[in-house]
Amino acid sequence: MMFPSSALCAEPASVDDLLLGWNRTDDLWVFAYGSLIWRPNFNWLERRLATVRGYHRSLCLWSHDHRGSPDLPGLVFGLDRGGCCRGVAYRIAAAEVPDTFQMLWAREMRRGAYVPRWLSCETDGQAVRGLVFLLNRRCGDYARDLSDDQLLDSVRRAVGQSGRCLDYVVQTEQALRESGIDDGRLGALVRKLVQAAG
Repeated sequence: MMFPSSALCAEPASVDDLLLGWNRTDDLWVFAYGSLIWRPNFNWLERRLATVRGYHRSLCLWSHDHRGSPDLPGLVFGLDRGGCCRGVAYRIAAAEVPDTFQMLWAREMRRGAYVPRWLSCETDGQAVRGLVFLLNRRCGDYARDLSDDQLLDSVRRAVGQSGRCLDYVVQTEQALRESGIDDGRLGALVRKLVQAAG
């Protein structure tokens, strides 16, 4: 499948822009690194472990609604620059791509915290090109330069419309382990959080 270079370089303004160059008959892939792993909320044909290079999973976005509040924001995951990230690639049937991508756009693009990109996702010795939502470092919700104590305190205390931030972080780490993905840094963080909560 061919995508024009603009789909790789320019920031798409809509789902229609995102899908420029798609022939409407090929299935498309989506890369999941956080809650999409354990709560995708869409139909998929195939699920593979995948690695994206050049970015890493990080609790680096303030959440003032779903996992926190305006007075006590929580933190959610983004893909920040540097390193690599092991996650899950989902193959979406061509017939379901328009509706699924509209849902993903509404879910991930409301606050301008992410930049959608078509990137290479390495799976079992072969690469697929998948939609990846990268951190937008220019957004106002980017949580930069947090100390470990600040991060732990926010995750422990914040509660939002979708529940406790602590539950979100623990569920993500558990979903990674159940998928066979070892994120040592996140595992160490969850151990600290659980010990403090217990």
